[in-house]
Amino acid sequence: MPTPPPQAKNPPHRRLPDWLRRPLPVSPTFAKTQTLLSELGLHTVCESAKCPNHWECWSQGTATFMIAGDRCTRACSFCAVSVAKPFPLEPDEPDRIAKATARMKLRHVVITAVARDDLADGGSDHFARTITAIRKQNSGTVIEILTPDFNEKSTALQRVLETQPDIFNHNLETIRRLTPQVRSRATYDRSLQILRKVKELASYPVVTKSGIMLGLGEERREILQTMDDLRAAQCDILTMGQYLQPTTCHLPVADFIPPETFDELGEQAKAKGFQHVASGPMVRSSYHAAEFRLPTTEASWARIGPYSNRTRVGAHSKAARHRISWWSEQ
Repeated sequence: MPTPPPQAKNPPHRRLPDWLRRPLPVSPTFAKTQTLLSELGLHTVCESAKCPNHWECWSQGTATFMIAGDRCTRACSFCAVSVAKPFPLEPDEPDRIAKATARMKLRHVVITAVARDDLADGGSDHFARTITAIRKQNSGTVIEILTPDFNEKSTALQRVLETQPDIFNHNLETIRRLTPQVRSRATYDRSLQILRKVKELASYPVVTKSGIMLGLGEERREILQTMDDLRAAQCDILTMGQYLQPTTCHLPVADFIPPETFDELGEQAKAKGFQHVASGPMVRSSYHAAEFRLPTTEASWARIGPYSNRTRVGAHSKAARHRISWWSEQ
């Protein structure tokens, strides 16, 4: 019998297994990252979503920027981002993101956003303006975006794709059976359709990406089926990580998945045809995102999937070759 979805009613405290316990890094870069983000008035998903890799990433001079505010219009039961009426968009935020990218010397930047169902376009124009601003100041930076579903509006997707982000990430989050308990308003099939539409609408070789959390009560066969569903939607990159309960008000952890199981699932995902797979207990959507290398040849782009016009093959491949710590030269 499938494991029933966990309930979030005062679950008993579960001790973290050893493989999820890591010492906090001690680095002056953490404080410098924090100061810069504060100075520019920027939000990060690292803080807002209580990411367990927060200390590590900031200590390495990297962060995932969260645009369109820090108030979400959806109350997903796994997510720690605040749910409240959002504030109006800040017109100068794209420029501030671009400045931070330049000052941090990021060669691979990840931009995400809260769901903005209060906006007619779901915030897609704000994404596009941010991508444009980053490109203007950081021409060689690989731009990865992690978007909400924009209520599956093709016009919203087209607006974002006009600015040609290198990697388009939209997370499936969990298996089909658990989606109603885990996600608010989003659906499993809608998210798959978003990934399909991105490939159909893009006029350039965009790389698509998605991620799922494990430890919510899913079974291996359901995970493998989810991989098949993502590949059928032409998803190129897959991330899999351990779900960790951010507060006692969120869904509790059903299972702690051992590292060797993540390794096995990662190998199975690669065998199914994903171009890149990150699978491990501490993996998150943007964790070590720059380790993926954009294809540099026509043959390698051909494996990514169909698109109507190869206009930017390898355009940013040099920029994707490695991450650079923005304080390494100071």
